[in-house]
Amino acid sequence: MPPVLDPSKSKVDGLAFLGLSLTRYSELGHPESVTNQSAFDLNEVIDREYKYIFATNDDGWLVGGGEPGPPKSYKLAAPDSAHVEIMRIGTYSTEWGGLDRDSMLDALKAGKIMIPQIMVLPSAVVANPDLPPEIEIRFDMDQKEVSAFLANPETAKLPTNWPLRFIQNQLYKQFSFASRFTPGAFHSTIVRKAEFRSPEHRAEYFKMCSRAIQKWNEQGPQPLQAPEPGACNFGSGIYLFTDRNNISHKFEPNFLPPYDAPDKREIIFEYLKEEWDEKTRAWKKVEPAKQLYCGGSDDGAESKYSTCSLM
Repeated sequence: MPPVLDPSKSKVDGLAFLGLSLTRYSELGHPESVTNQSAFDLNEVIDREYKYIFATNDDGWLVGGGEPGPPKSYKLAAPDSAHVEIMRIGTYSTEWGGLDRDSMLDALKAGKIMIPQIMVLPSAVVANPDLPPEIEIRFDMDQKEVSAFLANPETAKLPTNWPLRFIQNQLYKQFSFASRFTPGAFHSTIVRKAEFRSPEHRAEYFKMCSRAIQKWNEQGPQPLQAPEPGACNFGSGIYLFTDRNNISHKFEPNFLPPYDAPDKREIIFEYLKEEWDEKTRAWKKVEPAKQLYCGGSDDGAESKYSTCSLM
């Protein structure tokens, strides 16, 4: 069961959510794909030639331009639907445990949620625990960076990918409704039910992904959208999705750079010092990072699913 806020009052599952759109047109994908981010070409972490992966579910590749359909591919033809959920809404029916759409829009339009310029960086490509697994691209914060910032918020480096937790915590404090949760914060699904040709092919696939992650890390966090000529310099915001294929609204940044002023640092600190615990369904203080030894997974990539032990 998804870790919704109140299972007894969550009556109907739904797909509406607030999050990031990572879609991007590609000649390799569906002709109706649209570009909502220009920072990362996710074709660098997919296997269109099926060199490493033997089979997937019928959706095929969800990112990198999506699936073109016959004769280029024989999965279900569909545009790119790459996204990162920040808060799952489910439905707009309060009777079903969802969130009233108009009330939410009023709050967002009134600026009750501070939206920074979204600058993010993929942290890893991982296989989730499902069998066969989903392949996900992660956007995690480095816990050492979080600890350093919480210890010295005035001058320490802001943690990579901090805008995601910053926005999520605000949304969770602003909106309380039965069906609220965030699936696997924070990731974008690349493909579902990935079956590899062999353990060796699996390892080679994740090595390919690691090279892409390393290249992106060398460039550092990027705004998802470059400013258009004559437009606001800060246009990398969040979206309201009815489902992964349908965006209804975009919300532009209203909490703008630079983020080195003491008042802005204090605001960021207040929203990063705690996190929502899905198991207890309560807020908890973010504890300083402990030194971990993480054993490599069999895919050759370090991930949150690797085996870790305290030193």
